[in-house]
Amino acid sequence: MSILVAQTVHESYVNILPGRQIKLIPASVFSYEELTEAYNQTRVDYIVPMPMNAAKLQEYVETYDVDMDASAVVVEGSQILALGMLGVREGRAWITRLGVIRSNRRQHVGWTLVSHLIDQARQKKANHIIIEVIDDNLPALSLFSKKDFKPTRELLVLRRPPASVKITPPEAKVETLSYTDAVQLLRQRSSKPSWIDEYESLINAGNLSAFYATLTDGSEGWLVYQNTVFQLGRLVLQTEIGSQIDVASALLCHLHAQHPVQDTKTENLPANDPHWPAFKRLDYLMTFRRVEMVLSLS
Repeated sequence: MSILVAQTVHESYVNILPGRQIKLIPASVFSYEELTEAYNQTRVDYIVPMPMNAAKLQEYVETYDVDMDASAVVVEGSQILALGMLGVREGRAWITRLGVIRSNRRQHVGWTLVSHLIDQARQKKANHIIIEVIDDNLPALSLFSKKDFKPTRELLVLRRPPASVKITPPEAKVETLSYTDAVQLLRQRSSKPSWIDEYESLINAGNLSAFYATLTDGSEGWLVYQNTVFQLGRLVLQTEIGSQIDVASALLCHLHAQHPVQDTKTENLPANDPHWPAFKRLDYLMTFRRVEMVLSLS
């Protein structure tokens, strides 16, 4: 399916590929509807398609601080070939929503687009760039490896359908905290977040709630999460003292006792996170893995 560029689009960057000329145009020139149509076409045969609509794409851009002027759409003639977005925060950048229309893969389009996004990150004074690639996406892993991105860790995307809690939680006093408390807890977080669950992302996403658990054996910890009408998500767990598995089990049991009919999805839990066994106790399923990769620009 051809995706045509609006007649009002102006050229901003031009790159030459062998035997052809393509244009790289800032994503800010396009409407969210145009970008959504193009993005969905790049993902029709993807390992995890993750289709979007215009409203969700705009929310995504706002939540993850995507710089639409630094993000780009690849065009040849009147046809969109690919697009990629660049999140920008102080000292760092994040490549996301990268996709190439199937008929234009393995033709240096993706390479050209990634090179452009790296240049944009340098212009934004980023010290490094982060990318997350689904672990089975071998072409993408190869492309970024050739661009000198280095794998840093595996990240898990988890889901738990609505269901009653089947385990007996550790005995604990669990306190419901305010939004202000939740924000303060995130500020003192000790674990290393990914871009998706960084402090800025969570604040931008909003609807944050929190619990603090004190177990009878003296273990303590907290959970911050996003609570929307249909789904719980963006779970951040921290054990302050004591058993990490017991603290997480008490908090997760309390979470699902309080919200028994909501689906739960949380992204980018490190595969070696000490709380992961507690998630498994509560019947969380790993839907897929991502490989986080980083390119140093310093």
